[in-house]
Amino acid sequence: MLRWTLTLALCFVSISVARAQAKKPALLPPSESIDKAIDHYVDGLIREDKQTSAPLPDDANLVRRLTLDLVGRIPTWHETRQYLESKSPDKKRELIDRLMSSPAYARHQAQEFLVFLQNSEPNRKGAKKGPLYDYLHASIKENRPWDEMFRDMILAEENDKTKGASEFLKSRVKDLNRLTVDVSIAFFGVNVSCAQCHDHPHVEAWTQDHFYGMKSFFSRTVDVGAYLGEKDFGNVKYVPNKGAEKVSPVMFLTGKALDVPGMKEPTAEEKKKDQARIDDAKKAKKAPAPPKFSLRAKFAENALEASQRHFFARAIVNRLWQRFYFRGLVTPLDQMHIENPASHPQLMDWLARDLIDHKYDLKRLTRHLVMTQTYARSSRWDKETFPAEHYFALAQVRALTPMQLATSLKIASADPDGLPRDSLQLDKWIEQQNGSAERLAGFFVQPGDNFQVSVSEAMLFSNNDSILKELLTGPSTLVAKVLKEKSLEQRAEMAINHVLSRSAESAEINILANYLRERQDRPEEAAQQMIWVLLTSGEFRFNH
Repeated sequence: MLRWTLTLALCFVSISVARAQAKKPALLPPSESIDKAIDHYVDGLIREDKQTSAPLPDDANLVRRLTLDLVGRIPTWHETRQYLESKSPDKKRELIDRLMSSPAYARHQAQEFLVFLQNSEPNRKGAKKGPLYDYLHASIKENRPWDEMFRDMILAEENDKTKGASEFLKSRVKDLNRLTVDVSIAFFGVNVSCAQCHDHPHVEAWTQDHFYGMKSFFSRTVDVGAYLGEKDFGNVKYVPNKGAEKVSPVMFLTGKALDVPGMKEPTAEEKKKDQARIDDAKKAKKAPAPPKFSLRAKFAENALEASQRHFFARAIVNRLWQRFYFRGLVTPLDQMHIENPASHPQLMDWLARDLIDHKYDLKRLTRHLVMTQTYARSSRWDKETFPAEHYFALAQVRALTPMQLATSLKIASADPDGLPRDSLQLDKWIEQQNGSAERLAGFFVQPGDNFQVSVSEAMLFSNNDSILKELLTGPSTLVAKVLKEKSLEQRAEMAINHVLSRSAESAEINILANYLRERQDRPEEAAQQMIWVLLTSGEFRFNH
């Protein structure tokens, strides 16, 4: 029965997508704002298919969601209360601007980009910082355009501005098949691995030439110690399913083949001279002289040409959309091909065009993604049947990433009087906790689409004495602050405010106060247990 239900559901989604594609009305004009364009297309499909959407969440919920998504932590109770008490008609925009101007914005976004560029698998430990993180952090802090960052990572040149960018290729250069797949997924939203051994089974237009054509762009790249070099000669040969071994064309995903030098077998003298250039650089521990013709430079240029760049622009739009809405306009993220259309094709086209027109400004796109009504919908649903996810009719519940969870645990368990109220000072305080937060983050896994709290995480919270001591013991903790309140009800209310970043309901206060009342002979232990329950609750563990 379940199989038939899933089959029918998939058919329903396919019909909706096909209908949306078939109409193909003219795109909204470029002058429309991003947030209004998003709401126009998303709400339009909801109305067309006679669906309903969730209402807006309460203000405390929205503050928490925005703070987690933009700076990677929960808000302090002071920040939440400040927003709740604000009478400004533009308080949402003002909050977004404040968060995005914070140094924490660049740190958190760099961590998020590191995860996807390192291709961190769900249910594995989070991505570790290193040279690539440093490059990403500096780039996002300066708001470098995405196409420029792409070129830096592909060209892999080492200078003051691009230091660390080469790590993307360096970590993969010894396995060109993996490099080819990872480049295709990260920058173009396409997993070409299925075309490695045979023509793609589901996309008729993709052949083995597409995989090996992409691989050819990197076939001359070599590891030169601390640097990457590129030879003057080299091609890729493979044996197709049918026929004899062949030399692969140098070809981009669109099928555009390039005529490049160095494809013929070099003479012995040419080969010797080419290898000497690489060997001399390795001995001197410096970057080798550039090749006569760079395949990687040609690749970067070709990917950004007007006739080719739709792959590049759509892929990053889809990835950012998935980051803030939990599901991509195209899903899975690495299956952006003609047989797997976007849920909102016109919206995808509009966003890609807008990104190109505005010089690949990701900060601008991010700001408008979180300004929409679509982003601000509640995750609560009180009707019997949930709408299909591709409608984006309600917010999806998302597990916190390792660093989000670790940093939020540090904030929620701290004495609120010790947390600065000034935004910049608070950010400095959080940065000072970064080392211990990273250590704490190492205990948690990178969440996937179907994340569930694991037994090991539950056992960790129950049995790890060092974590219990760090978060719940000492004069600078929330536990110590709570114990200064004489009323048990005030203790309960304070714990809920500071851990869950919202006002407490009377029923919750009564339950927790009764718990404390039954343990008045051991008040510190009771307060620790109360706060521990809140810290390990589903409401705290997820972004909702």
